[in-house]
Amino acid sequence: MSGFVCRTRTGLCWPAKPKNITPLRNRLRLDAQGFRAVPSLRYVLPRTPRWFKEHERDPIEREIEVDSVPTGGFTRDGRFDTLRDQARAPLFDPAEMANRDEAALAARLRVAPYAAEFARVFGRAALADDTQAVAGLTMALERFQLDDPSFAPYTSKFDRYLKGEARLSEPEQRGLRLFADPGKGNCASCHTVAPGANGAPPLLTDYSFANLGVPRNRTLRSNADPAFFDLGLCGPLRISRTGIDDKYCGAFKTPSLRNVATRSIFMHNGVFTDLADAVRFYVERDIRPARWYGRGKSGQVERYDDLPPAYRKNVDQLTAPMDRRPGGKPALNEADIRDIVAFLRTLTDADALPTGPAEMGTTAHRARSQSRR
Repeated sequence: MSGFVCRTRTGLCWPAKPKNITPLRNRLRLDAQGFRAVPSLRYVLPRTPRWFKEHERDPIEREIEVDSVPTGGFTRDGRFDTLRDQARAPLFDPAEMANRDEAALAARLRVAPYAAEFARVFGRAALADDTQAVAGLTMALERFQLDDPSFAPYTSKFDRYLKGEARLSEPEQRGLRLFADPGKGNCASCHTVAPGANGAPPLLTDYSFANLGVPRNRTLRSNADPAFFDLGLCGPLRISRTGIDDKYCGAFKTPSLRNVATRSIFMHNGVFTDLADAVRFYVERDIRPARWYGRGKSGQVERYDDLPPAYRKNVDQLTAPMDRRPGGKPALNEADIRDIVAFLRTLTDADALPTGPAEMGTTAHRARSQSRR
């Protein structure tokens, strides 16, 4: 079963009425598989704007607009505007914490070791009422994520470099230049790297949405259904299509790249397990498509195979380094890719390193531990 209704002839899809298709035994065992890689919650929380999309008033200008892209909101599809709403979602998601309903979650709260403290803060009446108890829980999670300093430690080698307290190695310096160069990596066009107002450290994201044409991840159980497509802004998890044109179907929010080298999977569907491959994909996607995509029934390489055919025209083919054609010259060579990866490793916070601050930012760092989600 899928989260969409799709027309085979046109390839157009739209969210189906949501159904809980996970068997109860999976909800109790907590072994159901999701279909998106979880973005980190570090750094982006207090400064994430509410989801918005500015539209041109003139219909013709609206058709040709290229600069005003959707921006903001929490999660990969920006469907939550507040952290308490974002915190609520995994509590009831069958593939995550799998609480059946508010009554089931509230019952757990009442016997939790911190129930007395909860009642002291929110009141005994709140703990006795299912809806108020869950509201208090999500509010507490929101305040923790906003107030606890561990969500924004700014202890990476790159932060020390920006403050003049550390020097980047030659590969790291080259990687930073390539990362920011509009004609090379051009990563900084979305993953902002320049300090902000009054020297505020960059968050390595502009919160915008992009359609990269990422390959289909065949290891996901949901993708065993050929009619299933994760279209980001167009569902299945985001139900509302208000303000979202079809040309944004397949777009996902730009994550922060801080602590990216600690991750073991990359892209919204986790299709890559190596950081260098994630960088290489941007460079080679349309130059060597056979390296990244499977073949369709005709035997031809099927580019952008994780999108219905009608939405494949939405993929960004204008932004460097994804503005190349088959057989063209790549914007980056293998040495350049290694240098960019070396720079990306300088974004790892001290507490996320496996051996402590002494190894911070070294090119030998291959951490696999996840940063705080």
